[in-house]
This record gives sequence, structure tokens and C-alpha cells, in this order.
Amino acid sequence: MTASGELLALLSAQVWHGFAVFLRVGALVAMLPAFGEQSIPARVKLAVALAFTFITAPALAQISPPESFGTLGLMVMSESLAGLAIGIGVRLFVLALQTAGSIAAQSTSLSQVLGGAAVDPLPAMGYILIVGGLALAVMTGLHVKAALLIILSYDFIPFGQFASASDLTDWGVEQIAHAFALAFTLAAPFVILSVVYNLALGAINKAMPQLMVAFVGAPLITAGGLALLMIAAPSILAAWTDAMDHYLADPFGNTR
Repeated sequence: MTASGELLALLSAQVWHGFAVFLRVGALVAMLPAFGEQSIPARVKLAVALAFTFITAPALAQISPPESFGTLGLMVMSESLAGLAIGIGVRLFVLALQTAGSIAAQSTSLSQVLGGAAVDPLPAMGYILIVGGLALAVMTGLHVKAALLIILSYDFIPFGQFASASDLTDWGVEQIAHAFALAFTLAAPFVILSVVYNLALGAINKAMPQLMVAFVGAPLITAGGLALLMIAAPSILAAWTDAMDHYLADPFGNTR
């Protein structure tokens, strides 16, 4: 009976520990690229969250049960907020890739091609970059990096503690600014191509006013955009993966 009681107490402590870790893991997985996409069923997301919980919980210090119901409520809110904050930071990299694809498509007159192929309406270039980026992230070990991020997150935001509102706001503004800067950097080759194309078109139109340069140049910019996408996509995705890996290694460090 004594052994059974000790075993039951141990199991109860481990179940509580797993539940406490799951609160943060579940919120983070909901925002995680590839694993938290809208096209993935909720049951699969739940299974992924449980898998991350089983992986990361043994690596964390034992979490004691709360002393009161009020403490439990605060713990649920603080852990969910911590997971969402870190997960949103990762999700911003996907939004940066989407924005880069939209900028590239607008610059090369391809913004209306296959605009509704994904769950979120995206131009063809954005859809290609998103699928390629998510596939590359998973192939380079996103699940391992995410598990390490969950473990390290308890050093940045201790269990049961709310992050400072001012620090969280400054961090969020910095992440958004970094995401837009990254998006424009990734789309820079297409913007440069668009500027050169329009300058050349203007010069030709000035020299030959009778020529319908728009009809002549439209196929050229489309073909040039597709050729540039084929050439630049590997470098774009590699730069995007490196930026996201830097965040996963140190989410609250210097992102610039």
C-alpha cells in the first residue's frame, strides 16, 4: 500500500508537470510554421503539441502544483501568453515571406496569378516561396529547434511569471519592424528589376512615342520576373531560414 501510494503521488506529480508544460507548448505550436498552419486539422495540431510536451517536459525542472485556484488561473494565463508571444515571433517570419512574395509579384505584374490558391489569398510568387520556405524549414530540423526553443524559453520567461508589458511591447515592435525589413530585403531583386524596367520603358517611350511600349514590355517583365524567381529563390529561402534560425536560437536577443 505504501509503494502504491508513492507511485500514485509520483504519477500525479508527473501528470501535473506535463500539463503545466503543455500550456506553453500548446500556445506556441498553434503559431509555429508548418506545424500550426490553418490547413492542418486541429487533431493533428493537438498531437503535435502533445509530442513536443513529451519531448521537452523531462528536460525541465519539476513544476510544483499551485496552492489555490486563483494561482492556477494566473499560471494558465501567464504560460499561454508566454507561448503565444514566442510563437507570434516565429510566425512573423512566415508573414515576412508572404510580404516579400507580394512585393515581388506587384513589381513584376504577377500579383493576380493564382491569388486564391492558398488558405490566405497569395500571389503565385508568395505561394511558391511559402511552400518552399516551410519545406526547407522542416528539412533543416525545425522540430528540433522548436523543442530547444521551448526548453530555453523558461530561461527568458520563468514559469508562472508575466513578462513586463513595456519590455514585451518594445520587443513586439522590434520584431514587426524586423519582419518588414526582412521582407523588403528578400524582395529587393524584384524591386530593382521593376525600377530598371520602368526606367527603360520610359526612355523607349520618350524616343518612340508612337510605339505601345506597355504591350511590348508586359511580356518582358513577366518573363524576367519568373526567370529571376528561378535564380534568386534558393538564396532568398536560405537567407530567410538563417534569419529564422537566429530567432529560434535567441528570441529575445538582438534580431538585427
